[in-house]
Amino acid sequence: MKELSESELCRLQNMSQSEIRLKAEGFNKIAGVDEAGRGPLAGPVVAAACILPEGVLFENLNDSKQLTAEQREILFHQITTCPGLAFGIGIIDVATIDKVNILQATFLAMRKAVESLPITPDYLLIDGNQLPNFTIPTESVVDGDGLSISIAAASVIAKVTRDRIMAELDEKYPEYGFKNHKGYGTVEHLKAINLYGPSKIHRRSFEPIKMWGCPVQLDLIQDL
Repeated sequence: MKELSESELCRLQNMSQSEIRLKAEGFNKIAGVDEAGRGPLAGPVVAAACILPEGVLFENLNDSKQLTAEQREILFHQITTCPGLAFGIGIIDVATIDKVNILQATFLAMRKAVESLPITPDYLLIDGNQLPNFTIPTESVVDGDGLSISIAAASVIAKVTRDRIMAELDEKYPEYGFKNHKGYGTVEHLKAINLYGPSKIHRRSFEPIKMWGCPVQLDLIQDL
């Protein structure tokens, strides 16, 4: 891994303040947790948990939404192959999302991600302002994927994992363009739904899928 510039080192150290504080309090295995895919109309919700080794910093690590697809892929490889780094992934399918609602499905994905870690964390930093129930000490961090290196690393893992799933689903359902919009409600996606109807991987509890068949809703889609 190449030497970091002074400005990049400073940026990443600023993103490490939560981890530095917690380690000073005696916590050593701090897992960042984040999700990808709460908002799309189709596909699973994916969460990741990540425990970074002491002193490891990845160049360009940031909130995955602030990175290009190429940067995310590079960081995903660096993170998941880094010696001493632990990560876990949780994936919750569309049927479960529709059954329990997207918030509870996201919490399930986060719990699965933490449970799949090869080591047990002693503290969790979770992106957002709502927390699933854990027996481990837990802290919510609003916009944490841009404020914590552990959460940022988890956000990259979750985002790349989900994007790869959606690219695979695009091969199965090519008419919807999942590889382009990843299931989000873009004009392209809404027009495809109007033309072909919802697929098996569309979230039936989400609008406009929930209203499929309603003439008013179809008129709205057709006007796009």
